[in-house]
Amino acid sequence: MLKSFDRAKQLIILSGKGGTGKTSLCAAFAHLSSNTDSSICSVFVDADVDAANLSLVLRPDPSSHHEFWGGSLAEINTELCSGCGVCVSVCRYDAVLPNPDHSTAFRIDPIACDGCAACVYACPQGAIHMVKQQEGHWFQSSTPFGTLFHAELFPGKENSGKLVTLVKQQARLTADDILSPLVIIDGPPGIGCPVISACAGADLGLIVTEPSLAGLHDLKRALDTLRHFRIPSVICINKANIYIEGAKQIREYANEQGIEILGEIPFDEHVPQSMIRGSPITEVFPESPAAKSIRQIWKMVLEKFSPEEG
Repeated sequence: MLKSFDRAKQLIILSGKGGTGKTSLCAAFAHLSSNTDSSICSVFVDADVDAANLSLVLRPDPSSHHEFWGGSLAEINTELCSGCGVCVSVCRYDAVLPNPDHSTAFRIDPIACDGCAACVYACPQGAIHMVKQQEGHWFQSSTPFGTLFHAELFPGKENSGKLVTLVKQQARLTADDILSPLVIIDGPPGIGCPVISACAGADLGLIVTEPSLAGLHDLKRALDTLRHFRIPSVICINKANIYIEGAKQIREYANEQGIEILGEIPFDEHVPQSMIRGSPITEVFPESPAAKSIRQIWKMVLEKFSPEEG
């Protein structure tokens, strides 16, 4: 049983790239956390706001839906614009264009505009102002396994790191309210801004890697990111039996770095079958090889948060 803490502990599940099985593992953890002899009231976060898919397997029922307002873009009041062109000269993004509807005024290309506001400060007529932009939605949902926080960033929009921070903050507050001991975060792939936001405040990072040509390289990138933020790290090798030499290289690297490998999940056709069914593999194929390995990894994760006394 997970110990009680002053605040919920945060487990961030990462991978150096997409497609390693990170979300499948997170979904299985969600099922296991609520369906063991000592159920854990966990809170879950899908921090991949650019391509959220944890909701596809947790069967969420949205209980609240919120707009996400991110950055601001410049907008020109054509009635005040004199056409002096000062805004054109200060814009580094070539976002100020002639206005075809007003021969003496300019307009802002919303795709090119970076929201720097240089034109606002430079305009002698005070004809330009910044307008807040809705850039997505975020949701709090009920699932059969616990509360899920997830979000959708509109295509082409930025501020994904800000949206990740928002859903993580809401998850943490909810965990405190319901006295949940654990927040499980399905992190974004890669090492960019959304990953940095997802890692903030994490107590343990679980890196999911695979024995592919790029697997070791991506593992190193993810590990370096967690080390930069002084987050303890452990490793899970997915599809460990598809390339024996690659798995061996990962084990050797982990041993050199002093990083524990919590377990190895074999290639198992039940995994994609469970995704097609829209359910965690531990729920629909509990006796499959992958499900058995994941249960052991989950047990070891809990031990990391609740070490045995003595």
